[in-house]
Amino acid sequence: MTIGVIGGSGIYDALPLENVRTESISTPYGEPSDAVTIGELAGREVAFLPRHGEDHRHPPTDASYRANIYALKSVGVDRVISTNAVGSLREDLPPRTLVVPDQLFDRTKHRSPTFFGDGMVVHMGFADPYCPALAAHLADSAREATDDETKTEEGGTYVCIEGPQFSTKAESEFYRDQGWDIIGMTAIPEAKLAREAELSYATVAGITDYDVWKEDSEVSLEEVRENAAANRKSINAVVEHAIRTMPDDFESEAWTALEGTINTPPEAIPEETRERVELLAGEYLE
Repeated sequence: MTIGVIGGSGIYDALPLENVRTESISTPYGEPSDAVTIGELAGREVAFLPRHGEDHRHPPTDASYRANIYALKSVGVDRVISTNAVGSLREDLPPRTLVVPDQLFDRTKHRSPTFFGDGMVVHMGFADPYCPALAAHLADSAREATDDETKTEEGGTYVCIEGPQFSTKAESEFYRDQGWDIIGMTAIPEAKLAREAELSYATVAGITDYDVWKEDSEVSLEEVRENAAANRKSINAVVEHAIRTMPDDFESEAWTALEGTINTPPEAIPEETRERVELLAGEYLE
């Protein structure tokens, strides 16, 4: 197995990887956010990629989501642990809580959500955006690897906004009225692309703020950074534990997600498109 990890550089720094190497990978979808760092942990190969680049150069809208997922797929990753900093839409989910969501709501506007197109139509099922098996494993790891003071919430809806600005108060109240639980800027299109690439994908999110709906707690970059730093220790512990205890018999329905989803006859797909998606869908186009 090769386990992919997408997150901040603080996670990579904390993972006790051995036999480390880096690979700079070019993809048909441009350059990834950074080089892929590959090493070994507890006998498992781990491939790490910082979503925003090592120095946080790429804003949420412009992060290289397609290239990042493609790069991980190209080095043999079959499951991805994602980490996110998020705001809370619930009073009972305070900052420094960990959440393993099971649903997503897409409020982004300017991001490329698919690897396909250009003469190839794919209608991918996405009812359950996070792999249930991997999400359950992450939730178990969160409960087992953190101290009693760290609250873990299993399940919930992550609403992904465009950013880079935070919400207006009207937007924040609307999201709360829908019954959604956490808000962030980076789950989409990453989760959609992981499914198209047939990767098992789930996330552990660390709450940094109450967004702007709470009168006595309006979100600021200073608050986000302070609580993100406090969350980092817990998230690092969860990711390491999840890797060490990953079941050898792990199975995911995501690994065959493309089956029956390609609506264009293979012979009608332009050759240039076929070449571009060979890594992702080649076996379905033979």
